[in-house]
Amino acid sequence: MPQVLIVGCGDLGTEIAQQLTTQGFAPVGLRRTLNPQAMFSCLAGDVTSPASLSAIKDLNPEYLIYCVAATSQTDENYRQHYVEGLKNTLAALEHATALKHVFFVSSTRMYGQSDDGLLDEKSIPQDYDYGGKRLLEAEALLQGAGRSWTSTALRLTGIYGPGRRRMLDLAAHPSHWPASNHWTNRIHRDDAAAFIVYLINMHQSGGLIDPLYVVTDSRPVSQYEVLCWLAVKMGLEVVKVSPEVDGGKRMANQKLLSTGFQLSYPDYQSGYLSLLD
Repeated sequence: MPQVLIVGCGDLGTEIAQQLTTQGFAPVGLRRTLNPQAMFSCLAGDVTSPASLSAIKDLNPEYLIYCVAATSQTDENYRQHYVEGLKNTLAALEHATALKHVFFVSSTRMYGQSDDGLLDEKSIPQDYDYGGKRLLEAEALLQGAGRSWTSTALRLTGIYGPGRRRMLDLAAHPSHWPASNHWTNRIHRDDAAAFIVYLINMHQSGGLIDPLYVVTDSRPVSQYEVLCWLAVKMGLEVVKVSPEVDGGKRMANQKLLSTGFQLSYPDYQSGYLSLLD
């Protein structure tokens, strides 16, 4: 069974591992603390501490999925987790001769511009903050690694799904809704995981995968539209007037769809209905 190492095996990584297992792969997860409920092999290690990565030095995976999450919103934390952590992981796998492809789970944070037009992989990142800067730095590091393997950066929009109740909790309290309204983009956790697994299967079958994909659903939407729809579904009477959309960005997923992948949750309504049910 092809071995897949998932570094940063939290909520998304665990879903990826579970989907891989059902399709005949052998996932190995690396996380700071072990998950005793994991139904797959799991190791303890911290990407910001090279000494703790000794557990993966003897592995020889065919695929690496790097999907760590920063632990605080600071420039130094982002640098440690996305740049130095990636360096440390690649150094630990220096002798992994079977490694074919590396997937780096990034985000659309580097698109800091507010634009009513659709942004995609060809759009030039602008006006990004420290987080976008560090993600771009990590992506460039991966592209310039000069190894025998290839790589793909996956720029995810806002992940939602089981256990991620921020928008549901906000919708339940209209008095707490923000005064402004802006464009939002999202991807259901299960679709994000399924797309990564889909790309691995493509690669295994000899298909060509691109070095960059924006991973988002098919419907950018204003925040107030989502909140109003959720509130109605919860049986609340909404008397607020939606402000004009001001700011935010609209991300496109045509390259994702061009691979033949089909989203289970192509818009916020299908995704949130599954959570409300």
